[in-house]
Formats: sequence, structure tokens, C-alpha cells
Amino acid sequence: MKVLVIDVGGTNVKVFANGEAKVRKFPSGPTLTAKQMVEGVLGLVGDWKYDVVTIGYPGPVIHGRLALEPMNLGPSWVDFDFAAHFGKPVQLINDAAMQALGSYEGGRMLFLGLGTGLGSALIIDRVVAPLELAHLPYKKGQTFEDYVGFRGLKRRGKKKWQKAVEDVVARLQAAFVADSVVLGGGNARLLKRLPPGTRMGDNHNAFLGGVRLWEGDNKDLGMA
Repeated sequence: MKVLVIDVGGTNVKVFANGEAKVRKFPSGPTLTAKQMVEGVLGLVGDWKYDVVTIGYPGPVIHGRLALEPMNLGPSWVDFDFAAHFGKPVQLINDAAMQALGSYEGGRMLFLGLGTGLGSALIIDRVVAPLELAHLPYKKGQTFEDYVGFRGLKRRGKKKWQKAVEDVVARLQAAFVADSVVLGGGNARLLKRLPPGTRMGDNHNAFLGGVRLWEGDNKDLGMA
């Protein structure tokens, strides 16, 4: 089975299919609607053949349905019929959960995605639990995302951002009693050192997670 995997981010929409050599992408941004996303993807992959589609979405997904409109994109996502527009079976998953699924190696693993915002997911004994930690209160009336997301990096600089990431990782690892923490997202590579108990994720793991939803050696992984 060939799977088209779409990773919808606040900066870019990235697409990949198992069997293809390269990831393709186009810019997203705060005005991108679901229809524009689909049209952009179809325009990129017209020469690819695929059987099914996985969409990694930057927001909560409950029982395979989008629960809320995205924070960093345009409107009209929740009730959009992706399967009808792609003409293929579609599975929706939170984007952080998708990358966590592709990064999982066992035990209790916490995934934190350092990108436009803060993605998060927890896997316990092969069960994936998407989390929404980004907008929880952290310090000075601001949220975790305000400190470790792109806004925090831009506002406070790399040195203070690094310290905030280390503190947030320590707090969340303790709270979830995680055996390990995987740091993913586009900004993880900017860390000068990895916090204790963490390993660096690979952004390509998001695409592996999208494939694993349908097939492969981890097809028995469940979604909480």
C-alpha cells in the first residue's frame, strides 16, 4: 500500500509518499484554508500514485475528526471533507502524535515538537495519546508555547530559549514519568545541547508515523 503523508505546519505543508525519493513542500501561513491545502498538495503530487492519505494536523484530533480550528492557519478546517476532495481514504492524526508514532522505540515516550508552536504526544506501552500542552500556563501569565515556540525564540533569543526548553522538558518529563523524551520540530536543531534524558527526533519520522497508521511493523499501535 502506498501512503501519501501530509504534514501541515504553520510555516510549510510538507508531503511525502513511501517509495518516493524526496519530500515536497509549499508555504502555509495564517490564512491557509483546508481547501487551499488540498489544492496545493494535489498540485505538487500530480505525478505520484498513492492508495490512501494521512494528514498530520496542528490541532486536536478526536476519534479521527478535527476537534478545533487550527491556531496558526486559516479557517474552515473542522467540517472539511478531505476524503471527498482527495478521492482516497483519509486518516487524520495530530501532527505531533504522527511524529511521535514514527519516533517510538518502546516504553513511556514523551514527544515535544519545537516549531511554530509546541506539539506534544505521549506513547505508553504502544498506545498513542495526543496531548495539548502548548497553551497551558507556564510563567508570568504566558504559556509553554510563548516560551519554547517560535515566538519565544524570536522574542527572547537563543540563549534564553535554550534555558526555557531545558526547564520545560524537565517539568514535563517528571509530570508524565517518561522514560525518554524525543525533541522534534524544525527548531529542535537550534539547541546547542540536548536536555538530560532526551534524544533528537528526525523530521522524517513524521512521514514514517503517517505510513505506520496504515501498515508496517507498528500497525498494532493503538490510538487513545
